[in-house]
Amino acid sequence: MSKPACDNLLQTPLYGAHVAAGARMVPFAGYSMPVQYSEGIIAEHMWTRQSAGLFDVSHMGQAVLISKDRKHETVAAAFEKLVPADILNLVPGQQRYTQLLTPDGGIFDDLMVHRPANTEHSGGLFLIVNAARKTEDFSLIEAALDEGLELARRPENALLALQGPMAASVLSILDPGAETQRFMTARLTTLAEVECLVTRSGYTGEDGFEISVDAEDAEHLWQSLCDDERVKPIGLGARDSLRLEAGLCLYGHDIDETTSPVEAGLQWSVQKRRRESGGFPGASRILHELKDGPALKRIGLLLDGRQPAREGAQISTLDGQVIGNVTSGGFSPVLQRPIAMGYVKAAQANNDADLTITVRGKALPARVAPMPFVATNYYKP
Repeated sequence: MSKPACDNLLQTPLYGAHVAAGARMVPFAGYSMPVQYSEGIIAEHMWTRQSAGLFDVSHMGQAVLISKDRKHETVAAAFEKLVPADILNLVPGQQRYTQLLTPDGGIFDDLMVHRPANTEHSGGLFLIVNAARKTEDFSLIEAALDEGLELARRPENALLALQGPMAASVLSILDPGAETQRFMTARLTTLAEVECLVTRSGYTGEDGFEISVDAEDAEHLWQSLCDDERVKPIGLGARDSLRLEAGLCLYGHDIDETTSPVEAGLQWSVQKRRRESGGFPGASRILHELKDGPALKRIGLLLDGRQPAREGAQISTLDGQVIGNVTSGGFSPVLQRPIAMGYVKAAQANNDADLTITVRGKALPARVAPMPFVATNYYKP
């Protein structure tokens, strides 16, 4: 077990549980976080694909956007000035993935938003944003709010993610309603005598749940879940390799303020009503790209051999023309080969196109491949 590199790193409420379990702790987004446990990243990755992995994602930012008039329409209208998703038509308990946008249509951050079904937050929106961007995100949102709206941050909340094909059966022992909860919905429930907000979602490509809980109850719930032999704690290393196999973007790598949702292949997150009405930052660029196509596209890449390509590696045509760069890359434990994502000129983004990636001065053969690399298993009865 290694110690964090900086003494001033923040700790999640589960820090002690990670140390006690022998986790290797590393600095991440200002926190001391577990990158892996004793069995290693590949074993943790495969356990999550086959059983149920438990992740600490308490470093993420949680907040509730509240309207004094308690009307959903008021909050939706305000938030739709910042994102391209249809927030107005969210029904109580429904969750949606979207992006905060820059004025020119770049991605300021990506986030999850749901409309609470409980009366306490009636007319509000519950937000979960990325750890490394939460300060900037919350400041951006607050600066755009009209009188009568408030962003209530929830730093006292921890966040656990239970992911994998056995996640629902594990959680159903504590809450029988878990198995039938729909994908991308949220509800209040009680787990191990602890009140929780549970969404059926995650960022591994597997079925699973994210559980928001008071910090003081987090370790009790963590241990209650780990008491099930089908559950093992999983670190950030496997979380990254899992999301890469699922073809999911990582902010600051695959998406940032220079990329648009259309370039990133996230056009599905811009619903029909918003495409017709616009009214979000960078709408002219995004609507133009939806109609005529973007100049750049995010692609998946399968590499020959065993050498992975890392972020920044050049992507070239077979005749040596540089057409883009890798944004995420690694070795796929499921496919047993290197995989990567990156951006190239749209003309070279066709599936099965043969390209090369330069790794340590050597041009490695690569082929454009559809994503996800490994089939997703979201619960959609």
